Amino acid sequence: MSMVNPLAKARGHGSAKEGVHHWYAQRASAVLLIFLTGWLIYAFITLAGMEYPAAREFMSQPLNAAFSVVLLVTMFYHAVLGLQVVIEDYVHRPAVEVLLYFITRAGALIGVALGIIHVLKLALGA
Repeated sequence: MSMVNPLAKARGHGSAKEGVHHWYAQRASAVLLIFLTGWLIYAFITLAGMEYPAAREFMSQPLNAAFSVVLLVTMFYHAVLGLQVVIEDYVHRPAVEVLLYFITRAGALIGVALGIIHVLKLALGA
């Protein structure tokens, strides 16, 4: 029988507070995505049946272009946070875990960069 307090055994094995930031970031990005999805539905309804020049004019408005960029960044950030949790929970080999982290983050960065470039091209008329 051990005379060591269970709290003493738990000390030094990680803080219960380290996942709180991740949890808050996931929830904050989800709430932001709710509002941005509302804007996206509005944009789809507004653009329904329009030709390309009218859609380009709609996207050239600064507010619409900004909402598109914020939607892209938030969507990829939220996806990376979610995939990180899945990787942490279901991948148990450290090398594979690091590789999957790299692949998801690199894929998200490439997706965000391409998305922003195309939004800017559409908004600026290039």
